[in-house]
Amino acid sequence: MFGMSHDSYLLLDAVVTIIGLIVLITRFKFHPFIALIIAAGFLGLTSGMPVDKIIKAFQDGFGGVLGFVGIILALGTMLGKMMAESGGADQIAQTLIRAFGKERVQWAMMFAAFLVGIPLFFEIGFVLLIPLVFIVARRTGVSLIKIGIPLLAGLSAVHGLVPPHPGPLLAIGVFGADIGKTILYGLIVALPTAIIAGPLYGTFIAKYIPGNPSQELVDQLARESDSKTLPSFSVTLITVLLPVFLMLLKTFADIALPDGHIVRNWMDMIGHPISALLLALLLSLYTFGHRQGIGSKQILKLLDASLAPTAAIILIIGAGGGFKQMLVTSGVGDVIGHMAVTAQINPILLAWLVAAVIRVATGSATVATITGAGIVVPVVGMVPGVNLELLVLATGAGSLILSHVNDAGFWLVKQYFNMTVAETFKTWTAMETILSIVALGFIMLLSLVV
Repeated sequence: MFGMSHDSYLLLDAVVTIIGLIVLITRFKFHPFIALIIAAGFLGLTSGMPVDKIIKAFQDGFGGVLGFVGIILALGTMLGKMMAESGGADQIAQTLIRAFGKERVQWAMMFAAFLVGIPLFFEIGFVLLIPLVFIVARRTGVSLIKIGIPLLAGLSAVHGLVPPHPGPLLAIGVFGADIGKTILYGLIVALPTAIIAGPLYGTFIAKYIPGNPSQELVDQLARESDSKTLPSFSVTLITVLLPVFLMLLKTFADIALPDGHIVRNWMDMIGHPISALLLALLLSLYTFGHRQGIGSKQILKLLDASLAPTAAIILIIGAGGGFKQMLVTSGVGDVIGHMAVTAQINPILLAWLVAAVIRVATGSATVATITGAGIVVPVVGMVPGVNLELLVLATGAGSLILSHVNDAGFWLVKQYFNMTVAETFKTWTAMETILSIVALGFIMLLSLVV
């Protein structure tokens, strides 16, 4: 068509479609859910797919993603809500602050965010922990930025790199990676990355931008804790980390025991992300609920309320899955895969680069992850020996880079920290970019030994 080879035309079609998707989201302010459906339909029609297969391909991709991720998101959100209402997150933060002391309070905030952020969406973790930043800054006299950047780094690192967060889970589903190995490698990469982008960079940039919170926000957020008894640190930690422990246990059973072994079969079921999160949620109903004096009716109201904010996220993820499937079914993914093999681009670097470009353009880590994984997945079958778990992490790392004015997180941080746009670029945007690039470096190093 147009004097071009079929492969060249498909590649051009994909580029035009992705640019169109970006323009719809950024210029015309279309909701990503609607924009992804339009982009998927456009790609199906212009790539020459039979009309009767276009809708089916989108439905298959939509349902295939949500059949797994939708359940995970619901269970994880409920668990996060129980932890928030019980004061479990407060307990983790306060315990770590006491352990580290005033001089190293920025380290305590990073570790608190890292732990609390494992079962929580970034936005939920941010809103949950930001009062502690203001309280600690007021009590200790330490710069708001020196405390706040480590907290943001801890939350963002686990959000992009560690399941059961939606980004890594989406990529796991697309690449067919092992969840337990991804968690293990994700933690190995995320912790040192958060340290470099958080306490180290935060301490540096706070010398130039110390932070000046609005008094109204301080009065609203920096209230002293109420007198209710918080769940103990050990109980909170056991509840929050139970799903991670069960999923890791499944991976160790798969390595140590042969196929068909009864213990391995049971561990495969118990350590499945859905089972693991369900068990943790059931435990939280006692540890964060009844044990804390929260009645059954109140627990039901809390769980109901927790699901409402996830509706848009679930729809966007589903539409992203449909768009991904259109890339695969139309043959675009195969063309890109062949190009990557011919050009001898490292698949891990390719996954990071594609996700990074889409992230910068759209401002959405979720759109970047699902679209990037869909574009890169054909490479998996063409490059022998590529590590699927590291591809997941590379896609997640790319989706974190260069948060700027088209990202809701940019404005969230700007408003809460009372910074100018320029100051937000120097703090939040720079921190996110450091996270992305440093994580890629650790992933590449890890690829030499796994």
